[in-house]
Amino acid sequence: MLSFVISGLALNVMQVKTITPLPTSVKPGVVTGKALTDLLEHAKTNGYAIPAVNVVSSCSISGCLEAAKKCGGPMIIQFSRGGGQFYAGKTADNTNDAASIAGCIAGALHVREVAKLYGVPVILHTDHCMREWLPWFDGLIEANEAYFKTHGEPLFSSHMLDLSEEPLEENIETCKKYLERMSKVNLLLEMELGVTGGEEDGVNNEGVDASRLYTQPDEVWQVYKALSAVPNGQFTIAAAFGNVHGVYAGKIDLQPVILHNSQKYISEKLGGANKKPAFFVFHGGSGSSREDIRYAIEAGTIKMNIDTDTQWSFWDGIRQYEAKNRDYLQGQIGNPEGATKPNKKYYDPRMSLRAAEQSMAKRLGEAMADLNCVNVLGAN
Repeated sequence: MLSFVISGLALNVMQVKTITPLPTSVKPGVVTGKALTDLLEHAKTNGYAIPAVNVVSSCSISGCLEAAKKCGGPMIIQFSRGGGQFYAGKTADNTNDAASIAGCIAGALHVREVAKLYGVPVILHTDHCMREWLPWFDGLIEANEAYFKTHGEPLFSSHMLDLSEEPLEENIETCKKYLERMSKVNLLLEMELGVTGGEEDGVNNEGVDASRLYTQPDEVWQVYKALSAVPNGQFTIAAAFGNVHGVYAGKIDLQPVILHNSQKYISEKLGGANKKPAFFVFHGGSGSSREDIRYAIEAGTIKMNIDTDTQWSFWDGIRQYEAKNRDYLQGQIGNPEGATKPNKKYYDPRMSLRAAEQSMAKRLGEAMADLNCVNVLGAN
């Protein structure tokens, strides 16, 4: 039994086996190309998944990196189209997605500069992109290609295409076309198959037919076969198994067995000894039971998106800070200690924002324990 404390929260993690050494290609900081694939394979082999968090500011980035450092695991920092726009500033010109593109690039450069200081590997990713948002996606690919020319690697580690509302053939065709381009600069593609319910950052599937929340193994095989044919193609599959974005009242019927059945189906089609050929992604992870999470990991899930819980925890840190110091936050001068006492040390933005970072890191520590993603790095 491993015990550790993060921001006052004691966590116990049962370690059922020894973690194999981290591949030598995986270093602290942003990982891309072969190092990225090696890290994902390490996760699959050792039975853990990496948390992925949509960020909108340097403070939320810091919360992610703090949790990763304290827990001794990798982290996925990702930007949405709306999150990129927010990072650039809501009044910045967003004609043709200019601010959304610039914000994501600026955020990526920020992560690249500071991530190595935390001593953990970080995957830089972007989240859902439907067809009408492809100009944003194209702008990011161009930025990766320009960065590759100078640095020999892409700016980001990976990007997601979400064409799950389209016919399967069109989804696969478009993803394959983009992967052919992305493979030339060692970018990994995450593609969505089936629909994730609920609503997140402009993607609303709250009224979707329930049958579309569950992917069939043959559909996963069609994706795997098509994308595997791309030379140097790296990809993950966000296959739906009842996932829902956010935390909702009522029961969510997750069926991780779909992932197990899909791995078996693909393995039998391929032949050979690899029983888990696919890398799976778990969308809508907030609010899921540890049992469902662990069962999905056993099926080769190497990434889980955790957004709603981390958003709440960020706010909850500020909420608790305000409640604790309310009498010192009603004016610049004057508090219970005296009418002329200054309050600057309380309303300094760094105080409330630091409380948010700590609260977010604490919640991510809990998530990393659920994902078996604690003390998995060792020495390489």
